[in-house]
Amino acid sequence: MANLFDYLQWRGDVPFQADPFNEVDNLVLCELAYTDFDGIVPPDGPGVPLASAYEQYFALHSREEVMGRTSYTGKAPLLMEEMVRGARFGGTLVCRYINEVDKEKDCQVSAVTFLLADGTAFVTFRGTDGTLVGWKEDFDLSYADRTEGQRRAVDYLNAAAAAVPGPLRVGGHSKGGHFAVYAAAYCDPRTQDRIQQVYSNDGPGFRPDILAAAGYQRIVERVISIVPDTSVIGMLLETQAAHRVVKSSASGIVQHDGFSWQILRNRFVPAKLSETSVFLDQVLDTWLAGMDDDTRRSMTDTVFSVLSSAGEDTFHAMSEQKLKTAEAILSAVQKLPREKQREMRRLAAQLLQSGGMAAAAYLPGKQGEKKPAEQE
Repeated sequence: MANLFDYLQWRGDVPFQADPFNEVDNLVLCELAYTDFDGIVPPDGPGVPLASAYEQYFALHSREEVMGRTSYTGKAPLLMEEMVRGARFGGTLVCRYINEVDKEKDCQVSAVTFLLADGTAFVTFRGTDGTLVGWKEDFDLSYADRTEGQRRAVDYLNAAAAAVPGPLRVGGHSKGGHFAVYAAAYCDPRTQDRIQQVYSNDGPGFRPDILAAAGYQRIVERVISIVPDTSVIGMLLETQAAHRVVKSSASGIVQHDGFSWQILRNRFVPAKLSETSVFLDQVLDTWLAGMDDDTRRSMTDTVFSVLSSAGEDTFHAMSEQKLKTAEAILSAVQKLPREKQREMRRLAAQLLQSGGMAAAAYLPGKQGEKKPAEQE
């Protein structure tokens, strides 16, 4: 089966007039959003031709450097090699790039807008990066009424819509998918009216109060949620959008890597949610249901204060200093107040108990109805 790079080689010369924008095009642009366009694409102005962005990027970074990256998003810039050669994406303009990390407000948000040859604009939000700040914000979604990243995502979409004409599509991968749906739900009504589709590619869901909001109800019919067959991230929290389940060449949580999603011609290969995904979904839901917002906040603050004790800002840096990191974390745990240590042990015990309850109630082959799956 094909992946995104194969798709661009085989279908990149097919213009949108012959084959309209599809779900695979969405993922191409959402993965490309992981590219660091800093110094190449300004946060305002008319935009930069994709071909120019490609040339400038690889003047700063060698192909060997990009190929040597180990993160699943590290090779995203290579998508431009085929995109600039074909009629489908060759005329794309790249504009309004931002990348904001605010430690004080637990905020990590990056976005970029693509102006396509079919006259539409695709506003895409980057998923979680490797920073502790970015990952902490993911946990904040489970208890906060509104995170700083969500607020900035709304502001970005409104500003992008005001700056570009025509119909809009919005999307993102991982937390970027969450931001895309949230921004589309809470943006200005005039902006919302212009949105054709919103793509959440294995992005987490929302708290019940957001699902009940009028803006979410207006946009939910235009939300396309795409998850791999063993989804973990995309099954977190709640959604009213039906999932399109797709086949991945990877296994377990590694399926979160969009480059592993399998493609046939101009669509993803359909699949069914695995029993593992359904089971983990039930375990996590049961566990979270046993905690109020204050407990979730306390747990998150404690865990990330312990992790930050290692003195590093990214998980990559922590992994390169494994011994030092482990020693710092162990020392930090031991220095926690006794009530915090008891809280962490209690939450770990509740997680194990939730797993046992889900296992006892789980019938293999039966999929839950909470998050419907669209089988194609």
